Amino acid sequence: MLLFLAFALIFALVFSLYELPAEAVLYASLLCAALGGGALSCGYARWRRYCRALERIGSSRAVSLEALPEGGDMRDSLWRALAERLGAECRRLDAESDAARRDAGDYYALWAHQIKTPIAAMRLLLQQPGDIDRGALMAELFRVEQYVEMVLGYQRLGGDANDLVFRRRSLDAIVRGCLRKYARLFIIKKLPLDFAETGLTVLTDEKWLAFMIEQLLSNALKYTSRGSIRIYAEGRALVIEDTGIGIAPEDLPRLGERGYTGCNGREDKKSTGLGLYLCRRICAMLGHELRIESTPGSGTRAIIAFGSDSAIYE
Repeated sequence: MLLFLAFALIFALVFSLYELPAEAVLYASLLCAALGGGALSCGYARWRRYCRALERIGSSRAVSLEALPEGGDMRDSLWRALAERLGAECRRLDAESDAARRDAGDYYALWAHQIKTPIAAMRLLLQQPGDIDRGALMAELFRVEQYVEMVLGYQRLGGDANDLVFRRRSLDAIVRGCLRKYARLFIIKKLPLDFAETGLTVLTDEKWLAFMIEQLLSNALKYTSRGSIRIYAEGRALVIEDTGIGIAPEDLPRLGERGYTGCNGREDKKSTGLGLYLCRRICAMLGHELRIESTPGSGTRAIIAFGSDSAIYE
């Protein structure tokens, strides 16, 4: 309306400069105002109906894109397309969140079921008459601690903050700390350990790397009943090698998937498949690489490669 008045004034000014009759400007302005007023009224009525439809949709409990009124111009079409993209993204995020909650619920249920086993074993050991087998009791307590550490690692990795602190550390010192923690299990299972000094200094987070090494050691001890476990360096990588039952070739590509236990886990009935999944997540987080090589009946090699930028020889 302001633009219309401005244009009318411009025409009146131009007509006056050329000494033309002003009545012509006034007559033309009145005709344009009548036509413009009609168009403005129709446009306002459509706009008001559109706004009321949006208000009804906004006040309802269930909001869907299908209920949006059809717009009459390009801007409305673009807004509708953007809303559809946002709706699709929200549905995708909801599906991922639901899947994550289901996976977490399944894992916690399995974890609660599994942690009952060492607790029940400790209860039986304490109820036995005579002297308590402290070695067996400590082994079961260690299993409980393992399960607790695993679920805490699962929670921390699933959060937004993972408290990473990168420093150059001696790989041998980290490995020796893990071996001291698992020394009692080596003694109980009567498995010899061959640890060769690596001489590597790695740029890593000590806590998360130790957690990963402990998970790999736990798997090696779980599936090795005879033979030995070796830990050594192979180039710029740490190798944890056992002489256990090995892994089927068809399981190797899927190792590290959430909840995948493979043939060994299904037969053992005690595996959650979470250990290697956490190891894969930690390697990606630290910038390392985890490879698993195995031959059924001959053992498994877990290889943590640090790369040229994160490991040097001392």
